[in-house]
Amino acid sequence: MKGIILAGGLGTRLHPLTKSVSKQLLPLFDKPMIYYPLSTLIELGIRDILLICKRNDKNLFQNLLKDGSQWGLRIEYAIQDKPSGIAESFIIGEKFIKDDNVALILGDNIFYGVKYNIKNFKNGALIFSYQVQDPKRYGVIEIKNNLPKKITEKPKNPKSNLAVTGLYIYDKEVVKIAKTIKPSKRGELEITDINNNYLKRKKLKVCNLEQGSMWLDAGTFTTLLQAAHFIQTLQERQNIQIGSPESSALYQKFISRSQLKKIIKNSPKNEYFKNLNSLI
Repeated sequence: MKGIILAGGLGTRLHPLTKSVSKQLLPLFDKPMIYYPLSTLIELGIRDILLICKRNDKNLFQNLLKDGSQWGLRIEYAIQDKPSGIAESFIIGEKFIKDDNVALILGDNIFYGVKYNIKNFKNGALIFSYQVQDPKRYGVIEIKNNLPKKITEKPKNPKSNLAVTGLYIYDKEVVKIAKTIKPSKRGELEITDINNNYLKRKKLKVCNLEQGSMWLDAGTFTTLLQAAHFIQTLQERQNIQIGSPESSALYQKFISRSQLKKIIKNSPKNEYFKNLNSLI
């Protein structure tokens, strides 16, 4: 399985913070925001990752993440010149995906406690849902007889409080489907259209994030602050690292303890690396 992180967009909801830097490079408590979706893909067992970003941000992401080998990964980079929709990720990443299944995660989505074995995924599409208080802001999925019935993008009158989160898994057919959908009224290729394509063919499954898990879209001032407080509280009370590529890579055995020791030895003696040291 391949993985794609979409880290493009203009970040207008976070202006002026994002006027000079990508929102996915903003600090989220003790890490850059991009660390969190990257760690989620690692925790799913994915090592081949494509990061899609704006042209002006590519060097910044490369300086931060490099080629991923320090975490046992292979990270490639691609450009999205303008925000033309989430579904465009599969067109941009066609050569990267090839004939593999692919997981897509949005660069400003923060997950905690996602438990899914990607070895169980064979074909079709899998989306993750989460109960929210303000479903009008999201793509909303209706469930009937424990099966997905309909997905509506930002409905005025939601018939469900189950939001579609920014984590999606598809088979290789997703590239062909992405090429057939037409831009919405917003001028974007909507991920909802891809999901509805699978839904109509009865090839869409929904995994509801269990109680105790967390999903935050850190794309507004409020949710950015909420996410930082959540991470700080959980890390300090449970002595764990959330959204740490080093921690996730060690757990998945992508790197060894001796490799982690080397990373820590060559890094500043700050709280982040002191906390990592406690994992050894």
